[in-house]
Formats: sequence, structure tokens, C-alpha cells
Amino acid sequence: MNREGYTGYTRGETRTATAGSLQFNSLGPFAKIARLPWGVILMIFALGLVGTAMLFSVSWDPVTQAPSPKEAGLWRDHLTRLSIGFGLMIGLALLPLGLWERLAWPAYGVVIVLLVLVDFFGVMGGGAARWLKVGPIILQPSEPAKLAVIMALASYYQRMLPTNGQPPALWVHGVALLIVLIPAGLVFKQPNLSTALALASAGAIIIFFTGIAMRYVFGVIVLGIASVPAIYAFVLEPYQRERVDTLIAGITGQTTNGLGESYQIEQAKIAIGAGGFNGRGYLQGIQSQQEYVPEQHTDFILTVIAEEFGFIGTVGVLLAFAFLFAWAFRVGARNKSWFGKLSAIGATSIIAFFAIFNAGMVLGLLPVLGMPFPLISYGGTALITVMACFGLILSAYVHQDEKLTGRGPY
Repeated sequence: MNREGYTGYTRGETRTATAGSLQFNSLGPFAKIARLPWGVILMIFALGLVGTAMLFSVSWDPVTQAPSPKEAGLWRDHLTRLSIGFGLMIGLALLPLGLWERLAWPAYGVVIVLLVLVDFFGVMGGGAARWLKVGPIILQPSEPAKLAVIMALASYYQRMLPTNGQPPALWVHGVALLIVLIPAGLVFKQPNLSTALALASAGAIIIFFTGIAMRYVFGVIVLGIASVPAIYAFVLEPYQRERVDTLIAGITGQTTNGLGESYQIEQAKIAIGAGGFNGRGYLQGIQSQQEYVPEQHTDFILTVIAEEFGFIGTVGVLLAFAFLFAWAFRVGARNKSWFGKLSAIGATSIIAFFAIFNAGMVLGLLPVLGMPFPLISYGGTALITVMACFGLILSAYVHQDEKLTGRGPY
């Protein structure tokens, strides 16, 4: 299939689109701001405010009818970081895709260096060395690694994919896999299984959308399933195997003692059940305000929503994220360059992976891996990274007709 057949353009239409692209890219910042999808942007910010409200509820003391001094800073920190992230997101949305593409490999190199430094100088927290401390600044390099890997992979395919509609050679995908596995392996070593899985999943989705033959896809799936027992026995840490055992016990209905890894899941189910259909009401959650659910301000924030706003509130939040993901995938599908297409799809995949896995984890359908819920869970670097990912997606929307260097439009 030739290039015109693949894109649906004739040669004349391609020249017109390119001319339009040059005119579009000459727009000033105010014209670009006017082109932004403000309805989508307000929805992103509103979901962040939901997180602020839930963190305020977590800190609420029903006895004193005031926020607990111990946890009062949670919602303030979240709101501050959300505001900073919002400004960052808008600023990144105005950057042309060509600049994103040029920054991809420097960002990837910096992230690799930071991940290596974590192995030698990492600061311990929660039983793992995942942070670097530089003066007053504490950074978790695995968070910006999500965005850097996506950008590097999209930049690589922008220059390596053929323009004649033919599938690339298999070795092209092999190099792409290596681009993903190097940072994923460094993150896994920290250990940080959740982020390593997110990187691998987003990388696999990007590779899939480049048009890799389905026989290779099925082969990888079969190989992955066959390697599960070996990964369980020789790769996972003892506490990680315990979490998998707890999941299997819960799914099969085996009896647990309600302690250890199963305690979080049992308390989460109690909180969800207590919310019922309509919820107990804002600031009325017993499980959350009396801290029965561990890590309710991060990994189990959905239990607070479920208890206070019930099935309706929880489904409303999940549907809002589903809309955002569908819109973002559409942005990627309509982009005229491989970089714009794949970077938007990759950024969406990263955010969606955490949202879906966190929801499954809270419901006891997936193992507990320390997986925050995007925009809503408490966190610093994680929240900023999510907003940066949305900034990349918005840039792909604003500059969807931009012609990049290298192989050019697909």
C-alpha cells in the first residue's frame, strides 16, 4: 500500500495539509490558547479538585469537627501541586511537537542517569530506595521516566517507520523494546514493580499501534503467559509473591486471617459496601475518617469516594476518566505525524494503566502493588508527571497538523 492509500490523502491534498500546517504553526501563543479544548482541561482540573476534597475528608476529625493537625496538610499540598501542575500543563500544551521530539532523547538520557544514581544514592522510603535528595528537593526519577520513555519511543519510530505504508523490519521493534526495557529494568530493581509494569505496558501499546504483525503479538502473549510461573518463583520478591497469593486466595474464596496483605483488601471492601448506592455523605465516612483503611490518602483513595458518594459517585469518577482516555486516544489517532500519534497514545496508556490497575486493586481483582490513582491520590512527583502527560496530549491536539523532520507524516 502506498503512502497516499495509507493516509487517505492524494498528493495534492498532502501539499494543502502541509501548507495549512505551516500556517497553523505560525500562530502565536494566544491563538494556540484559544484552540485548546477548555472543556477537557476543566474536566482534568475538576478531577484534581475531587482529590483535594477527598484528602480534606481523610483529614477530617469527626470528634473536633475540624481537620486533624496530623493530616491537615494533605489537601493543601495536593491543591498547591495541582495548581502548579495546571500551569505546567498549559505551558507544555503550547510547545510544538517538533520541540517535544528534539527534547525526547536528552530527557531519556537524563532519566537513565537518574535511575542509575538511585541505585547508588537512593533515599529509602516505604521499604524501597526510589528517591533522590538534592538539597531540599526530593525527586522520584521513576515518575519522569514515564514521560521520557514515551517521548523517546515516539521519536524513534518517527524516524524509523517507512513512509510507503509497508511494515518495518522486525529488528526495528527489537530496538524499541530495548528502549523500554532498560529503564523498566532499572525501575524494577528499586524495587518498583507498579511503575515497571506501567512502562512495559505503555511501550507494548506503542509498538502495537505501529502496525506490528499479529503473529508476533500472539507469540509474545503466549510467551508471557508461559513465563508467569518462572517470574513468580525467581523474579518477584517474597512480599510481592505474598500479595499475589492474597489475590488468588480472595478470588478463589479461601479463608484469610484478615491480617497482613489481606487486611487492606478486606477493609477496602467494607468501606465500599458501607457506601452502598448513594453513599454516606461527604465527611461522613467511618472507614476513612477513623483510618481503618491503610494508605487511604494514596493507593486506596477510591474507598473514600465509594463510602461517601457510593456507587453513583465512584462510577461518575470512572466515567469521567473513561471519557478523557477515549478523547486522548482520538487525538493520537488523528495526528498527522508518527511522533504526535504515538506520544499521545503512550501518554494516555500510562495514565489509563494506573487508573485501571488501581480500581482493580481496590476491588480485590488485582494484587496490591502501591498504585496511586491519577489526579486524585496524594503525591508530588506523580501528580506533576500526570499533568505533564496531559500537557503532551494537549500539544498533540493543538499541533495535530504539524509536519516534523525525519520521515514526516505517516
